[in-house]
Amino acid sequence: MSALQSILTHTIGVARAERLLNILEIPVALLEENEENVSRACIAQALNMLLFENLLERVPAAKTYASDCLLSNQKIMHDHGAVRTVLLEGMGALPAGQEAITRILRPLGYALNGVYPLERLKMTGRSHAQVEFPEEIAQFFISELHPDRFSPTFQQAVQSVTGTSIDPLTPEAVALLGELDRTRSLPIEKAAQLLPLLTRCFCRQHQVPTLHDYEALLAESPEMAWISTEGNAFNHATSRVPDVDALAAEQKALGQPMKPTVETSQSGRVRQTAFLAARVKRWFRTAQGEEVEREVNGSFYEFITRLPLPEEKDGKPALDLSFDSSNAQAIFKMTAEAK
Repeated sequence: MSALQSILTHTIGVARAERLLNILEIPVALLEENEENVSRACIAQALNMLLFENLLERVPAAKTYASDCLLSNQKIMHDHGAVRTVLLEGMGALPAGQEAITRILRPLGYALNGVYPLERLKMTGRSHAQVEFPEEIAQFFISELHPDRFSPTFQQAVQSVTGTSIDPLTPEAVALLGELDRTRSLPIEKAAQLLPLLTRCFCRQHQVPTLHDYEALLAESPEMAWISTEGNAFNHATSRVPDVDALAAEQKALGQPMKPTVETSQSGRVRQTAFLAARVKRWFRTAQGEEVEREVNGSFYEFITRLPLPEEKDGKPALDLSFDSSNAQAIFKMTAEAK
């Protein structure tokens, strides 16, 4: 059994681990890694696989697509996962902005790969790539929302919602990440111990929001309203496909809830589209202290085609791993319809 299969099996059991190994494209070097020490790249791949699986469970259209791929023996290349954060000090015990996530990614071998102003959304996006396998292990696209660019009412609602945040990164996880950062690997027992501690960092860390705060956020930023119910969960996961236009036509013909258009980057090398966001039921607190349930937009699933860069890297053809601010803002609107 490979180290990757071992730590996945320890975390989610044999059946789920085998399903993920069968459905996702994985670097051969990681499938062959069976040393007592597990590399940081292997742990990064395992974390991405667990977060991908979680996204499938929350987005029915994505689960259907993945099941269809599995039935046809078609592997999915997970290109990137997106996480939203809030650049605000005083969010309970949670670090402000992207640091809530990048403190986890750095020991896994991730490095900043691009910065993207999302001015229409009053956010900033940053991509992070795994340095040993930049094309093969999924990137993270982490966005920060800037509350100070909104009204005082909005800022008060953000503080009210996020002020109850806990820090999900336990002292045990911090110690293991520190060791991983120093040595770039962990004994297999410690790697299996760390993995579930990291997955808990990708969910909502604050208490159930009030309906009043949610509506105040929604009026100015559907993106922050989304964060109030979903937190740091994957906003979307993404399949890298050879021809996103053909894929979109195929999925529309199957009756999948596909975005009407395909977004094209300024370079023309990156093209993206997505399934519409899943509708989910979430709880809110009223002014009277009661809890009410409301249907809102949850996460979604994206498709991307990346063409090669015009120049080679280190003497080899390389994919354009960049993002595009205009594309990103259009894709983010997948979660903007919950009114």
